[in-house]
Amino acid sequence: MLTFRLYPRIYVALGFVLGVMTLGSVGFVWIEGYNWVEALYMTVITVSTVGFGEVRELSEQGMLFTTFLIMGSIGTFAYSISALTTYFVDGEYRDIFNTARLKKEVDKLSEHVIVCGMGRVGEMAVQELIDHNTSVVVVESEPKRVERLRERNVAVIEGDATRDENLVMAGIARAKSVITTLPDDAQNLYVVLAARELAPTIHIISRASKSNSVSKLRVAGANNVIMPDKVGGSHMASLVVMPDVLEFLDHVRIQGADAINLEEISVRDLPAALNASTLGELDARNRVGVNVVGIKKSDGHFIINPGAGTPLDDACKLFVLGTAEQIKTLNRLLGIQRPMT
Repeated sequence: MLTFRLYPRIYVALGFVLGVMTLGSVGFVWIEGYNWVEALYMTVITVSTVGFGEVRELSEQGMLFTTFLIMGSIGTFAYSISALTTYFVDGEYRDIFNTARLKKEVDKLSEHVIVCGMGRVGEMAVQELIDHNTSVVVVESEPKRVERLRERNVAVIEGDATRDENLVMAGIARAKSVITTLPDDAQNLYVVLAARELAPTIHIISRASKSNSVSKLRVAGANNVIMPDKVGGSHMASLVVMPDVLEFLDHVRIQGADAINLEEISVRDLPAALNASTLGELDARNRVGVNVVGIKKSDGHFIINPGAGTPLDDACKLFVLGTAEQIKTLNRLLGIQRPMT
């Protein structure tokens, strides 16, 4: 089924050629009484117009049949040549091979992020994810953007993100998150609905352009809804009110390669030897020098700048701050491996 979808014109052209050959052979057997080998030979030399002689002299009915066979074969072979030219010269075969190669690459991925839409917001999201060594698959319908992504060796599926088959091809069943940054809220809403149906437990982040779309996107299944204009305006205002604080926060990168990094660690990921009932027993600062600046409790509440006596459980998440080297040392100590692209 997939092969026919990929090679429709080639199959149609082959069907026409075989049809002409079959019709010609049957006609010569029926009209002239040839055997099947003679009929096939006559059909081949007729449609190919090579000019070889007939097996034997044709009757008037045979001449008329041959005339119509030649006229019909001209259109058939013209279409076949056009199909082959389009396939090889116009590069259709490259698209088919690229699709097959992409499918193999995506099938190998797991815990990756699917980004729907590659506008300004989507491009920033993709770049940040790549900087953080996170595997990304982009779904984009604009051919020029698709070509730019392929030049950067980013896995990209050319198509409409609102179509379920493109999300399935992007490996949504194995992905950890979907980010939809399409410019139209209705399209984002559809992507959220489709993603939630295809992967009920996946984390979904959606862009919203209008305030009244936020609640709709959340009801549809989005875990987080971001309004870029609102975030940008708030950020600019904060740069006026407290510029140094914002500059510091901009300097801190999440799991990045900068000098100062902020990273999230789940307590359940800690090895058995480091099981601790309180933050003081874990003692991350004395081990590698990082600071635990926050904890997300199992009930969803956050504790900022937690004390040594803060209790821990398997559902807790720790937010640690340190240099890039300290973060790497902590990950190595805890046996945590970050996904690579």
